[in-house]
Amino acid sequence: MWSKTTLKSLTIPGGILLLGVAVLVHSGWLTLALPAIGFLYYCALVGGMLLAWRFHSSRIFLALLVLFLAEQAIALSGGAHAAPTSAGWSTLAATAVLVPVNFVLIAMMQEHGFNVPGIAPFGLFLFLQTIVVVVLSQSSAAAQPLSRAHHAVTNMPLPGYATATFAIAVTVLLVRSLVTRRPSDSALLWSLISFFLSLRFLGVARTSTAYSATAACVLAISIIETSYLLAYQDELTTLPSRRAFNDALQRLQAPYSIAAVDIDHFKRFNDTYGHDTGDEVLRLVAAKLARVTGGGQAYRCGGEEFVILFPGKNTAEVTGHLERLRTTIEAAEFRQRSADRRQVPRGPDRRGGMNAGARTRSRAGKGHAIRRLAQEPSPAPLSVTVSIGVASGLNEGSNPDVVLQSADKALYRAKAKGRNRLETASIPRRKDERKKAAGIA
Repeated sequence: MWSKTTLKSLTIPGGILLLGVAVLVHSGWLTLALPAIGFLYYCALVGGMLLAWRFHSSRIFLALLVLFLAEQAIALSGGAHAAPTSAGWSTLAATAVLVPVNFVLIAMMQEHGFNVPGIAPFGLFLFLQTIVVVVLSQSSAAAQPLSRAHHAVTNMPLPGYATATFAIAVTVLLVRSLVTRRPSDSALLWSLISFFLSLRFLGVARTSTAYSATAACVLAISIIETSYLLAYQDELTTLPSRRAFNDALQRLQAPYSIAAVDIDHFKRFNDTYGHDTGDEVLRLVAAKLARVTGGGQAYRCGGEEFVILFPGKNTAEVTGHLERLRTTIEAAEFRQRSADRRQVPRGPDRRGGMNAGARTRSRAGKGHAIRRLAQEPSPAPLSVTVSIGVASGLNEGSNPDVVLQSADKALYRAKAKGRNRLETASIPRRKDERKKAAGIA
């Protein structure tokens, strides 16, 4: 869970953006006037909503809508001028509780685009919240002359239950971000933290507005980050995709090595066990390829075909790492999911007017069926192996496409020799032996 890739997906770009804004705000380097910061906030809000609508991201759209409604509620409550005993303070406290709750609910939602069945329940819940906040704000407006006597504070002392709600919501979003590693989930986390900071510094208008703009900007950027991952990351295996491989191929500088990897008899897995099992096999192999040693980077180029790039390494330096990878995949146990127990025939129906003896025999038969299911052995593990071919580009003028073709030829040779083996693009061993023999003679 705490791998380098996971931490990178968690902190970039949301965490880095929030850290940069915090440095600018609290170091005094932020010289923009309040209207300019407010303009940036609305640009991020409206721009994020347009991007969310264009890319069918209803979760981000709803999160931005929650932020907008929360800002309106804070403005109606009197903000930092709300006295702890006024109705405006109740509106502010309610907003501080509802926003983290809404963010957690949005994180748990499935992304179905802008269809009515998918967003109607949350939209109705948000509408009811708005009614409650409007009622509280109207009560606040009636008592506004009394609340103006209260001076604004720099650090807003939120109620303990509101702070606890924020803490629980941040914990839930953090765990979810570590598990899913999706830009939208990490964006919800950092946006909620930014909104919390905007409440804490509600008495300093520029600082609070800057954090509000950051909360909206983090959500908007997550849509771009998600689009980037869809273009450069394979959705099934989470490995970089063929487009990312083509880009990396153009940046290679000699020396380098390219390894072509192919799952042995993959079509047999799909034909025999189904495509779901085939997908599980792909995920298994991809997880092992992602942990290849020697500084290699694995890519999925299509189907059961993978490629590993080793910048700065020649063939002799990577064969040991590739051989270790091959044996690791061979030793990994892959167990097919058990057959659905609902297919097991049921006993006779007890509702057919059975006598006591028949009901007793029926219960005994069902008890025997349950014991048989409990003692049923799990399916035998499936054997998954890969064949690997590797080639190197040692000269500055070496063409990566030609090196890749040489690696593919070595891969075909590994399959022709029985699969589950590593072959290099060097001269076959039997020719070397003939030359040595000829030299000795």
